[in-house]
Amino acid sequence: MAASDPTYVQKQIQHMLAFIEQEAHEKADEIDSKAEEEFNLSKGSLVTEARQKIMDEIEKRRRQIELERKIQGSKMLNNCRLKVLREKEDRIDLLIEETRHKLSFVTARADQYREILEKLLLQGLLQLIEENVLVRCRKADVPLLEKAKITVAQQYTQLTNKKCAIDIDKNNFLSDRSGGGMELYARRNRIFIDNTLEKRLEQVSTQMMPQIRKQLFGANANRRFKD
Repeated sequence: MAASDPTYVQKQIQHMLAFIEQEAHEKADEIDSKAEEEFNLSKGSLVTEARQKIMDEIEKRRRQIELERKIQGSKMLNNCRLKVLREKEDRIDLLIEETRHKLSFVTARADQYREILEKLLLQGLLQLIEENVLVRCRKADVPLLEKAKITVAQQYTQLTNKKCAIDIDKNNFLSDRSGGGMELYARRNRIFIDNTLEKRLEQVSTQMMPQIRKQLFGANANRRFKD
């Protein structure tokens, strides 16, 4: 029989070995293919993940740079605004200081200055409404106030139907460097009114500040209401 033929058996064995070897190669190729496929998938996933991380980092950095740019821009804008405001305030202060220096021209004109002293004195008395008032002024202004107080006392009585004894302080004086005017005291100095020209200039400057700003810098477009 052919099955007992050594040659036949050997061929069958060779055939079986070849089949097993081929199957092994196919399995190995299949495993390699799957491994490569899985590797490629894993590699692609890693690449995609890495790429996304890079893009996220770039976007994060872009936003950070944009935020820093806005912050720096805001700081620069605020600094410019503050600089403009400081320059405006400096101009206003300079104007007020120049006006303060010009007060000496007012006090140099005796007749005009005496009228101013009379008005300041009368205003002070009408604010106090006291029977006795002490007036403090510059030493150089004492003669002018001595004359002015007579007229003012009469005007005060006509307006209030009351009398007021006006005393000029000849022991204490305002500084010669002051702009003029006076201080009024009553009830042993417990009541005080500052009617110096410098104080009046300060008050007028505060009251007229919107007009001063408009005159110097024009109307403020950001203001909704006018004074």
